[in-house]
Amino acid sequence: MLNKRTNPFIIVFLSLFSLACVIPFWLVLTVSISNENDIASYGYRFWPKKIDLVAYQYLIHDSANIIRAYGVTIFVTVVGVVASLFITSAMAYTLSRIDFPFRNALGFYVFFTMLFSGGLLPWYLVYTRFLHVQDTLLALILPGLLSGFNVFIMRTFFTNSIPPSLLDSAQIDGASEYRTYFSIILPLSLPVMATIGLFTVVSYWNDWFTSLVFISNENLYSLQYLLNKTLMNAAFLQSIADKAYSNTANVTQPLESIRMAMAMVAIGPLVLVFPFLQKYFVKGLTVGAVKG
Repeated sequence: MLNKRTNPFIIVFLSLFSLACVIPFWLVLTVSISNENDIASYGYRFWPKKIDLVAYQYLIHDSANIIRAYGVTIFVTVVGVVASLFITSAMAYTLSRIDFPFRNALGFYVFFTMLFSGGLLPWYLVYTRFLHVQDTLLALILPGLLSGFNVFIMRTFFTNSIPPSLLDSAQIDGASEYRTYFSIILPLSLPVMATIGLFTVVSYWNDWFTSLVFISNENLYSLQYLLNKTLMNAAFLQSIADKAYSNTANVTQPLESIRMAMAMVAIGPLVLVFPFLQKYFVKGLTVGAVKG
């Protein structure tokens, strides 16, 4: 009886919560197709007073660079996520093994990196003076390969979800550590792998600072950095127009609608990826974060 009374309220609450999540996307879409003068006069509206696609036309003029930046970002994201999951899971599995002799020392080292960093200058010098990866795709991949936070989430998942007896059985049957890792550990770790994979996808996809620091070749610009640079150029042109036509006509660049159009262009792939990982997301995060 309690469930029958509770379920309608839960359904209504979740429906309202889902609507609250969709509304911002709808607002971004409507602003991106709104006239800049209407935005300045009436503010953000859930339905444009007048549909104006000038922001998307502005981006279409730079479509070749955007498509190339899309390719760079997709390549960096795919390679980075695969490599990051392999390195993170391997280290987490090592830390989860009680019989590993340097388990505590390595765990403290990973934890230490979560609290302290060398700073921006040493970080830059390592990649430019020692690794010499500036103006290469490796400069966009290497900085995001390993996260101490992700290692500890995955380590806790391995500790709590994979019974030691299963590993002992594999050793009795003659399986090596590599065979155990690839044939037993990874197939049983899909929830946490999908969760950490989603974290890593978002991190790589939204990264623009790495391109700003290491990339000067326009052919290697990431999507986020290219869009940010395009917006900065539009703002610069607007400032020049304001000075040049301050006493005559008012020339307006569609800055606000361009900003929202860029958001729509950049967010598309993430919206498509998330539904496929959603069923693993909650389970992997909760099991990997709570120690039983």
